[in-house]
Amino acid sequence: MTLERVSYTLDSTLDSVNKAEQTAEALAAKMPFEDEDCHRIAMAVREAAVNAVLHGNAYDPKKKMTVSFENTGESLVIKIADQGRGLRDEDIPDPLAEENLLKQSGRGIFLIRSFMDEVKIRKLEPGTEITLVKHIGHSGTATEERQ
Repeated sequence: MTLERVSYTLDSTLDSVNKAEQTAEALAAKMPFEDEDCHRIAMAVREAAVNAVLHGNAYDPKKKMTVSFENTGESLVIKIADQGRGLRDEDIPDPLAEENLLKQSGRGIFLIRSFMDEVKIRKLEPGTEITLVKHIGHSGTATEERQ
């Protein structure tokens, strides 16, 4: 049973990233999450939205980002998709590998996985969809599912 569902189709802009982050924080705050979890959810959504707009769509004004938020009563499920060339999980560098420790970028997926309970990355034609799940009353790191 879905208690609340919100979805948007947004331009590939920083304003869209901000809207996704603000929506995530507002919806999480209406659910029985701790303040710290609300903040982590918002940060994870921001990272995923930046990835969609910057890396996926490359700020192309013809490409859109879609974002959906669903309160299932047990979890907050967030899906963010872009229309870019697609992301393969094996192409994501390990930010903890010695050669990547000093790099300024490449930590987004790592942060998302540390803030959420489940993270699923799915290649679309075109683009990539990332699903972020935070369960009510659950803390810990993400389980991963690759498709």
